[in-house]
Amino acid sequence: MPPPAPDPVTGCVRSLGPRVLGLLAVACSLAATAAAGTFNPDRAIGDVVPPWSDLPGTDGTRHSWTDLADRDLVVVVFTCNSCPYAVDYEDRVNELARRFSGPTTRVAVVAINSNLVPADSPAAMRERARAKDFRFPYLFDESQGVARSFGAVRTPEFFLLDRNRRILYMGAMDDNATASAVTRHHLDDALAAAIAGRPIEVAETAPVGCLIRYARRRE
Repeated sequence: MPPPAPDPVTGCVRSLGPRVLGLLAVACSLAATAAAGTFNPDRAIGDVVPPWSDLPGTDGTRHSWTDLADRDLVVVVFTCNSCPYAVDYEDRVNELARRFSGPTTRVAVVAINSNLVPADSPAAMRERARAKDFRFPYLFDESQGVARSFGAVRTPEFFLLDRNRRILYMGAMDDNATASAVTRHHLDDALAAAIAGRPIEVAETAPVGCLIRYARRRE
């Protein structure tokens, strides 16, 4: 009798005897999640994220991936109005966008809100963007598909992408929600390295913030 065929995705054999079933379940689980990052459940450094299209922004226009075609680096932050951690980072994200604003910059900063609660509605987003004078596109991900495609779980959560939209860095912006207490600037360090063409020393950190309020999906 020929040996059982391995699963075409994980490479694990599924039809063995009960004595090894438990060990194989663990092995298959590990193999299936091997592509995930240390802190990201779905994405690893070097993964290419899928493009988005037609996301409404607080500026009254629809935004797509093609808007960023001329940028070598893109910072994507999943954020919202209702999370106190996200609020703590608003000024820092705004300052980041100011530093890289201008027609000749190589870097774009984009914020995406994927929460589906009244405090994070498009109307509330527009009010917040006006009050804080956001210098970056603030987009609404109503389907939550963009956040899911990044494996984003918290607000705020930051991703640095290269020209091919591969993930170069993901995680927290820095090491403290209180701006005056920050000692390590993870995202700034990653940006500086990427702009200079150097390897990024710390490419992933644990995001800290509120959980994205994902809608439950039926299996």
